[in-house]
Amino acid sequence: ASLTKVELAKGLLEKAGDKLVLPVDAVVSKEFSNDAPFHTVSADSIPADEMGLDIGQATIDLFTKELQGAKTVVWNGPMGVFELSNFAKGTIGVCEAIANLTDATTIIGGGDSAAAAMDLGFADKFTHISTGGGASLEYLEGKELPGVASISDK
Repeated sequence: ASLTKVELAKGLLEKAGDKLVLPVDAVVSKEFSNDAPFHTVSADSIPADEMGLDIGQATIDLFTKELQGAKTVVWNGPMGVFELSNFAKGTIGVCEAIANLTDATTIIGGGDSAAAAMDLGFADKFTHISTGGGASLEYLEGKELPGVASISDK
């Protein structure tokens, strides 16, 4: 029997202990629209009729603090719907926090994160940017990628 996603998440939380840092707040709205009213709530009290569209300022501050002193950072995926300006603050905040690290190897894996870093003018502050999100993670996981394997075969 395969694990449900909830069981999988519970197992990962147990295994990670205090090493897994999750959002503490979220910017929510009833509509997926930049014109819709929005507000910030605690991550554990998102109203049933609203959706989380970004991380809140407390989470930006928490993630920025957690990143301090990091020597290697792999960033895969924006924090919110960064294409809509009202829900881009989390992505901007995390991008800035990673871009401003000193003596760190910083890697972006994924088209959306790569686009965000480039749009924000931080592309040159990262060690490496890959537009292949899933492929980047599989490569770091140690899986053989057909494209890379074919190069090695030549």
